[in-house]
Amino acid sequence: MVMMADPSLRTHTCALWSEHNPALDTSPMEVVAQVKRISALLELAVEQVYAGATLTVAEAELLVPLRYADEAVTAIRLAELLGMSRAGVSKTLAKLEKRGLISRTPNPADLRSALIAMSDTGIDAIDDLFPRELEAHAKLLAGLGQDRDKVLAALNRLAEPMESQLDRLSE
Repeated sequence: MVMMADPSLRTHTCALWSEHNPALDTSPMEVVAQVKRISALLELAVEQVYAGATLTVAEAELLVPLRYADEAVTAIRLAELLGMSRAGVSKTLAKLEKRGLISRTPNPADLRSALIAMSDTGIDAIDDLFPRELEAHAKLLAGLGQDRDKVLAALNRLAEPMESQLDRLSE
């Protein structure tokens, strides 16, 4: 069994920071540590799926929403939808284009941007990889059982105010 982080270590670390910095609000440490732990577990679950795969995790993250997109997508829109940086999306799209997995055509509505489309090779690659990633995630989450909806609601409850707060910070 993989033990990601000892809860007593998190509690002890929090207590030490509070003790040595009484004016510092250390309460975010508990939430952030749990989110990082979950993220690491998700990455570990798909490690074998991506070992030797033709796509990286970042490439797959861009191809999944493109696979069945019902309208053309720009890099900027893709970055917004995925919550990724524009630079990171642009860099990954360039690699995908170079390998023939996507194509970019000038956007007639805005010539400064390009419309992204998947090639047959890109479709084959994501159709091979993504179902195996979903299977790995399903196995990891199987233990939730009937609590799945409660966990999802709690995660949404966490994400929504964080997104609002980020929006306010960028204004």
